[in-house]
Amino acid sequence: MEQLINYILQFGQLNQQQIDLIKSKAINKKTPKDAYYHEAGKIPREVIFINEGIMRICFYNNKGDEITKYFIDENNFLADINSYNQGIPSTEYVQAVTDCQYIALSKKALDELSMTIIGWDAIIAKITAKGLADKVNRISPMMTEDATERYLNFLTNFPSLANRIPLAYMASYLGITQSSLSRIRRNIR
Repeated sequence: MEQLINYILQFGQLNQQQIDLIKSKAINKKTPKDAYYHEAGKIPREVIFINEGIMRICFYNNKGDEITKYFIDENNFLADINSYNQGIPSTEYVQAVTDCQYIALSKKALDELSMTIIGWDAIIAKITAKGLADKVNRISPMMTEDATERYLNFLTNFPSLANRIPLAYMASYLGITQSSLSRIRRNIR
């Protein structure tokens, strides 16, 4: 729980009573490796903060191929903001790449925090803005890079993920086949 509180405190000030209120609304949960935390077609009912593990966000293209959009690891919030805020079904799947432990805040809990804690909405807005910026920074550079550059940049930007993610997921994220990724890795060594 302290990881969550420390993360939130980077975006605004809270007193002990407010911190205790947040802790009282948060629920510790787990999703085992390879299980889906969330499936496309369902409406998200909570926002989670990952304490331990990696989750991947993926979808199926019109050919039925599974495409990995990005990964979320420790000390990050995970939410399909558009679906969550609008109450509409998500178009993406969220799968645990490793065993995951996280803290969930339900929509009701977040609404109560918003009504109780002055400045809560500003904190959430800053966290959301950071999350969206991180997402854009993850995806945008990949549009202009070749496969080798994408792989090398992945290793540079996400060194802690490289050895924890199956090659098939990494290849999907990089937009290449697993055999191409193996060839790139062989040529770099």
